[in-house]
Amino acid sequence: MNIEETFLSNVKIIKPKVFGDQRGHFLEAYRQDLFKKHGIDLEFVQDNISTSKKDTVRGLHYQLPPASQAKLIMVVHGKILDVAVDLRENSPTFGESFTTELSSENRHMLLVPTGFAHGFSVLSDEATIYYKCNDYYNKELERGVRWDDPKLNIDWKVSDPILSDKDKGQPLLNELDSKDLF
Repeated sequence: MNIEETFLSNVKIIKPKVFGDQRGHFLEAYRQDLFKKHGIDLEFVQDNISTSKKDTVRGLHYQLPPASQAKLIMVVHGKILDVAVDLRENSPTFGESFTTELSSENRHMLLVPTGFAHGFSVLSDEATIYYKCNDYYNKELERGVRWDDPKLNIDWKVSDPILSDKDKGQPLLNELDSKDLF
């Protein structure tokens, strides 16, 4: 397993070793001892699966303490553009985003730590995303940032995005109160 740092502190790309032959392939998606060796000491408590159509944009979502969630995202079918946005108010990269393509072909994963908003857009006809969270979903502490915030300047690589009403109505980054940041 190869774990790579990104320019955003603690956001990591995980590239598992893939063993393939004429039957197909095998990989270890999560192995606690290897993650700990690379400084990722998380106890995952909830696994989620999301399936979405092409041009869907989900996000940018996060949860506040004490239910902040770190997420380990993997695509099991299709291709997405995965996005992490730094919401740590005193961070030198506050408001900056990291994007990467995750797919069932490249089998890469993205670790989004607490203190970041997360979202993705679907680049294939359909995509199924499997992700682990280190805390439980908490509706009262759930927050978001609008996906098309001009300050974030994220190229979602979709021409006509499909959005939930909730995601359409999220606040801009500069509209967030400091109590809604990390």
